[in-house]
Amino acid sequence: MTRALRRYPVLVALCIAALFMIVPFAIVAVNAVKSPAEYAHNGPLSLPEGLYLDGIEDFWKRVDFGTKLVNSSLISGAVAVLAVVLSVLNAYAIGIGRIRGRTWILAFFVLANMLPQEALVYPVYYLSKQAGLYDTRLSVIIVFTVIQAAFGTYLLSSVLGQFPREIIEAARIDGANKWQVLWRIVVPVSRPTLGVLLVFFFIWTWNEFLLPLVMLISNDNQTVSVALGVLQGQRLMDATMTNAAALLGVLPALVFFLVFQRTLTRGIAVGAVR
Repeated sequence: MTRALRRYPVLVALCIAALFMIVPFAIVAVNAVKSPAEYAHNGPLSLPEGLYLDGIEDFWKRVDFGTKLVNSSLISGAVAVLAVVLSVLNAYAIGIGRIRGRTWILAFFVLANMLPQEALVYPVYYLSKQAGLYDTRLSVIIVFTVIQAAFGTYLLSSVLGQFPREIIEAARIDGANKWQVLWRIVVPVSRPTLGVLLVFFFIWTWNEFLLPLVMLISNDNQTVSVALGVLQGQRLMDATMTNAAALLGVLPALVFFLVFQRTLTRGIAVGAVR
């Protein structure tokens, strides 16, 4: 054991980290299929004696989870795609175009990433009211697209700043204009990094709570995270339904992560090789 720790410290650390992530999820999943009586009698660490799905069904109906799932998927997917596109355009101008004031622009994006969301609540609320977008999914999509694109721009600017100039010059000699260089050369080469950003933007937006809570007050527009928080605050759920809610809330994001795991791994590996 000691020899394994010395030879493979990174692998051991990853196994320990995976264990800390898997165990809580397994406990939630097990308790989600227990009856309230079984949970109260045997505790949260016992295995279920049978498959009790009433907690999941009751929670689904109580919060209209299908609608919340569609809203979260639509908002997170739209933000992920739009933020990646906006990040590519910004980073292309900053990293390859070498526009003036590049350092100050990057500092502005870093500052935007450092601002807490609590500082954005009132300005975003006021502007959405003035624009007639309050309590619409479009308002949340616009806000989070800008927020996520600030991080994406900062990251991609560093990546594209190291892009081989010889390839770009060769394309321009062959008659390619700026848009052709971007979409036919830069984007295909940077696809692994863009895939990583797409996955991160989707999961980050899916887990957002504060701004959707303020901006989406109608039941038909609320997201999964808001529905979970509001229902928890009403103190109407037993322990089984609480675990069912947590399971349903995290399961779609986990499925999305597993589906795009290869894209994420490839992007990280390419970045490490570079």
